[in-house]
Amino acid sequence: MAPYDAFLLVSFGGPERPEDVIPFLQNVTAGRNIPAERLEQVAGHYYRFGGVSPINQQCRDLVAAVAKDFVTRGVHLPVYWGNRNWSPYLTDTLAAMAADGVTHALAFVTSGYSSFSSCRQYRGDIEAAQRRVGAGAPQVDKIRQYFNHPGYIASFASAATEAIKSLPAGTGDGFDLVFTAHSIPLAMAETSGPAGGAYQAQLAETARLVAAEIGYEQPWFLAYSSRSGPPSQPWLEPDINDLLAAQADAGTRAVVIVPIGFVSDHMEVKFDLDIEAAQTAKELDLALARAATPGTCPRFVSMITDLVCEQLDGTAPLALGTFGAWPAACPASCCGLAPKRPARS
Repeated sequence: MAPYDAFLLVSFGGPERPEDVIPFLQNVTAGRNIPAERLEQVAGHYYRFGGVSPINQQCRDLVAAVAKDFVTRGVHLPVYWGNRNWSPYLTDTLAAMAADGVTHALAFVTSGYSSFSSCRQYRGDIEAAQRRVGAGAPQVDKIRQYFNHPGYIASFASAATEAIKSLPAGTGDGFDLVFTAHSIPLAMAETSGPAGGAYQAQLAETARLVAAEIGYEQPWFLAYSSRSGPPSQPWLEPDINDLLAAQADAGTRAVVIVPIGFVSDHMEVKFDLDIEAAQTAKELDLALARAATPGTCPRFVSMITDLVCEQLDGTAPLALGTFGAWPAACPASCCGLAPKRPARS
């Protein structure tokens, strides 16, 4: 096995005060010629929460939880954290790692699925940071996709069970189970994975496994949120709000949303689900419960240690369902399309 001497958490990043919001969004959309008024519109989502995205604090909490689990499990790696779009930036983190003598790190990305924006772009950002640091930059290997790891499934299954319990008394099993993820352009989705279509297929497999874990035997639904492209550009559908309306028309009176596309409660969850989708449900007279994201759920944290041990000492990969353990090494053509579009965090 390759000798590793550090662990690197890689995430999206987010603003932590109102004056950071526009500069952060400019980082996210750099090179895409996004109109200033569009940035101001998205900035309003952050201002509604005091100009603070919860994602950075969630990363701090996850770093602490992982470091603690490493000690418990006998994994002797220092833990670092770097972001794509806000402090601590990947370049600064890799420079600090180099100064500490790190030569070969394992990187865990806070997205468990295959697509340009959820995998390939992170790889590119790591490579760009390495170039900026220069010859002393550590080598970094990205950990595989984990959408079907037992720890990932268990964390969502537990959260879904708690959400179901919060529905109004008398609901019983008379609710729809809806899984959600970040929508992406259809062109990007078609190039996800080695042969295309992996993003949707992986999400559907996660949904199937979670539904089976909680014993939900009715048909479930997969919907998307957080679309940000122009109307002329096709994105993955249905939108969660459209699905809620369609199911209300069909007679549904209660819905449980399980945001399987997100590992923590960042802005797509806090605004797009907890505000927009919740308002839609209220207008439709739907009882709505939203399951928690993994965050620092012990099963999720333990999963990260499992994935590290796969690379560190050859521990057998864990995976449920039909796909098996997704390979860590991607072909150069995998998830290669990067359409120009506004981004959200």
